[in-house]
Amino acid sequence: MRHHPPLRHLPLLILLSLALVSTAVPITITQQFKEAPQFYNSPECASTGAEEDETEGENPIFCSDQAVHVAMTLDTAYIRGSMAAILSVLQHSVCPQNIAFHFVASASANASLLTSTISSSFPYLNFRVYRFDDSAVSGLISTSIRSALDCPLNYARSYLANLLPLCVRRVVYLDSDLVLVDDIAKLAATPLGDTAVLAAPEKACYFNTGVMVIDLNRWREGDYTTKIEEWMELQKRMRIYELGSLPPFLLVFAGNIVPVDHRWNQHGLGGDNFRGLCRDLHAGPVSLLHWSGKGKPWARLDANRPCPLDALWAPYDLLQTPFALES
Repeated sequence: MRHHPPLRHLPLLILLSLALVSTAVPITITQQFKEAPQFYNSPECASTGAEEDETEGENPIFCSDQAVHVAMTLDTAYIRGSMAAILSVLQHSVCPQNIAFHFVASASANASLLTSTISSSFPYLNFRVYRFDDSAVSGLISTSIRSALDCPLNYARSYLANLLPLCVRRVVYLDSDLVLVDDIAKLAATPLGDTAVLAAPEKACYFNTGVMVIDLNRWREGDYTTKIEEWMELQKRMRIYELGSLPPFLLVFAGNIVPVDHRWNQHGLGGDNFRGLCRDLHAGPVSLLHWSGKGKPWARLDANRPCPLDALWAPYDLLQTPFALES
């Protein structure tokens, strides 16, 4: 005969069961997203070779010089922003089928879940997901003025040359809290001259690293990842800055980058790093809106406390409402 545990032990057994379940279930994405429309190339778009290769095997677009290579980080916390950014890139591109997305995810993340989420909304998207080893940088990170800036994945942009295939010579890096309203190919085609490693909208010796055009071959040749790490190691020994992954970039590159028109990074729309107050656009034309800072448009919209410019992000939001929480 099977013996059942005494009733007095049930609370403990329930707690133990819950603990086992909570440790076994991976992090999930609790949001449902709509499928985006499919976007097609204009007749004048160059061939990347992808349309001729319908067989199994590698898609040649990921090594094509005719493609626009875009790198972004991908995680569950910012997935809603990433989806909006991807949609905006495709919607405003003359050659959307010539865009290859290179997503970088933490090695501890559920990569298959992230992959399926992207594939569900963008079934025809050319993309790969690369795993970033958090331990490569976690020991070098110093605390900053905002905890979100201390996430190891925030430093993955410094390791793109190591993560992406050697055949990728140039990449446009984009943060997840932005939308484009212009063709990304214009930004990708920024001339870098004979020696420059990267291009970005800048002011004097400052530039925002959320939007960059990077020559990966020159980065590799100059071993710039090591140079950034050296500044991070110094920061661990004697504190010289307060703001996450940005200062090492400035110390290595500021004053030695190709300037890009500020229309390509209207940043700061998320306010400062403390209160995230509403801000206006900078003067001049706009090709890219960037909600850098504490306030994110999706969070403010959900809280019914949007800033006026959050209405420009909302049309790219693929969140399915009402949505059912995933178990």
